[in-house]
Amino acid sequence: MSDLIAKAAIDRRVQEIIEPVITDMGFELVRVRLMSGKSTTLQIMAQKPDGTIEVDDCGRISTAVSAVLDVEDPILDAYTLEVSSPGIDRPLTRLKDFDQWQGFEAKIETEELIDGRRRFKGELAGIEGDEVLIEIEEGTIGLKFEWLSDAKLVLTDELIREVLRSRKDAGQIDETQFDDVETIIDGDEEND
Repeated sequence: MSDLIAKAAIDRRVQEIIEPVITDMGFELVRVRLMSGKSTTLQIMAQKPDGTIEVDDCGRISTAVSAVLDVEDPILDAYTLEVSSPGIDRPLTRLKDFDQWQGFEAKIETEELIDGRRRFKGELAGIEGDEVLIEIEEGTIGLKFEWLSDAKLVLTDELIREVLRSRKDAGQIDETQFDDVETIIDGDEEND
């Protein structure tokens, strides 16, 4: 497996259809999931190469992807299309994500048991070749990327600060908005 963007066969088929469209628009595909329940939803997560995405971008992607999906028609049942950002506690779907988010806490699951466990939670320590490095209680371990079934960042105050700081530095939020959120985060830490 080269990435965790699409797991199921239908997800991979949808990825094949939509990824060229999304890439041509200047975005990166982060994840595709067809989710069933009372209703069926096709969830697509995308971002700009800098990790950001705006609501208008999601609308443009939705329009473009809808057109190509209508022609290719890979999904038999009726579904709702949902295009969104990966969020702050984003899924980690490509090897480069583990390097980019080094130093932040993550939850990783593997397909098979590794030393008696499938779930690992700890601080990301980057990558080494095709291995994801994660600092757990026992020390730093390497998990081959191909062993992974799921991975995502854990929502922490440090992660929120970093994401907001990068948005402030990019001019996407102003200083007062950043200061307001910093005050809220600092208040939460004092109450812990």
